[in-house]
Amino acid sequence: MIFSCLITGVGGQGTVLMSRLIGAAALSRGLDVRGSETIGMAQRGGSVVSHIRLGQNIQSPLIPKGKADLIIAFEPAEAVRVYTFLSPTGRILVLDRGIMPVAGMLGKKKYEPAEMLAFLKAFASHPSEERLAQKGDGDWLTVIDSVELIKKCGSTRVLNTALLGAAAGKKYFPFPAEDLLAAIKERIPPEYLEANIRAFDAGRALG
Repeated sequence: MIFSCLITGVGGQGTVLMSRLIGAAALSRGLDVRGSETIGMAQRGGSVVSHIRLGQNIQSPLIPKGKADLIIAFEPAEAVRVYTFLSPTGRILVLDRGIMPVAGMLGKKKYEPAEMLAFLKAFASHPSEERLAQKGDGDWLTVIDSVELIKKCGSTRVLNTALLGAAAGKKYFPFPAEDLLAAIKERIPPEYLEANIRAFDAGRALG
């Protein structure tokens, strides 16, 4: 069995760190880990996508379209950009806080995050036959309230660990939330550790 998670956002939001924490938690469980990132535009506020695959006998670090078990999106438009990677029984967790894409800035186009969320909700209203056969089908799309989450975290700088906590709270990973918390304690520098643990716990409670 292979669990495939796709993480998407824009440069500076901490998508790569999130993938590293997931990988560390998986390794602690004895799982193989393969991953890849597209980070060429990361420092310019462009799209960043991290592929991470966990399990045994993984042939490729890249997730094929239609095979992602979980998509974690830091931004609504980025979620729409990659939704075709979702498997028929996969899940999406998306933060409702919009960030104007670089293409929109250059073209001076209006960007409405609500339109992106409406698209995802419309997509959710037409579940696949595989999803209909599952229990708890309505849980495939989770939209996280950014205002509430930031209030609980106290900073936008730890939204990555907060979203990780939300996914862990929903039990979306093939290992318990405690494994992710252990990875945070191991990999986050001491001066930032308390804030990240608080954010993880806040996201976990919200999720």
